[in-house]
Amino acid sequence: MKQVTNSVLMIRPVAFRMNEQTIVNNHFQKELNGMLPAAVNAKAQQEFDALVNQLQEVGVDVVVVDDTLDRDTPDSIFPNNWISFHDNGDVVLYPMFAENRRAERREDILDILEEKGFVIENSIDFTSAEEEEIFLEGTGSMVLDRANSTAYCALSPRANEELFIEFCEDFDYAPVIFEAFHTVDGKQKLVYHTNVMMSIGQDFAIICADMITDKQERKMVLDNLRTSGKEIILISEKQVADFAGNILELSGADDKRYVIMSSTALESLNAGQKKQIEKHAAILSSNLQTIETCGGGSARCMMAEIFLPRG
Repeated sequence: MKQVTNSVLMIRPVAFRMNEQTIVNNHFQKELNGMLPAAVNAKAQQEFDALVNQLQEVGVDVVVVDDTLDRDTPDSIFPNNWISFHDNGDVVLYPMFAENRRAERREDILDILEEKGFVIENSIDFTSAEEEEIFLEGTGSMVLDRANSTAYCALSPRANEELFIEFCEDFDYAPVIFEAFHTVDGKQKLVYHTNVMMSIGQDFAIICADMITDKQERKMVLDNLRTSGKEIILISEKQVADFAGNILELSGADDKRYVIMSSTALESLNAGQKKQIEKHAAILSSNLQTIETCGGGSARCMMAEIFLPRG
């Protein structure tokens, strides 16, 4: 299986705002004081469009779908939490913690992808777990090493251990399970999504190992990454807060590889870390400040990679 794809799904927001239902355990979200909702959404749209343009300029195939106003979906800009696409033609739908995020799931998006030549064989639906208050928010809750069939999951209210193991059994991934904590108002809190503190590219992995406070778990995670041949690039908890872990490697024209991140993330990296990343891929950064502040997610969350075969 490939680790890096050339195609991504991105959802253009129409009513982006800070989601009051997710802030209870996403401690990266903050209010933008003094900005009217329409202004917040307009800024988010500008940031979204600029990133899409940058991706398209380097040859990434971006499928842009507009969100609709007929449902309350302030976080629709983060599609990787409710859907994932796999190279055998499988599409997976995931159970979401926030009730208003469940409305992000749209059948018509599958039709749009098929119209663009992607082949969908099966749809695997885990969403009934919501009835039991069990959640697993896609490639937010899990970081997939597709090439080595290994899945990493930091347990949280949005990442249920049993459901994660079920996913791994269904898709033949080896599960790597741990807990990761960050400091919020002087207290240790579980990180809400694995993909804010780690990311896996073709030949490298970015991770804040310090957030895995259990030494045995930390060693297990790092050993798995090393065994799979990844160069490990360590980042700090402060850099995680600047979204340096929330990055994604994609391929552009002529199979040139790019690491996509926000300007905030890039500015947080030191020269040595940048050099480590640039050994593997060119860095492409974009200003996502409004999206990061209100949404508590960054570049990686905005892109659902499409690995589906083409007809």
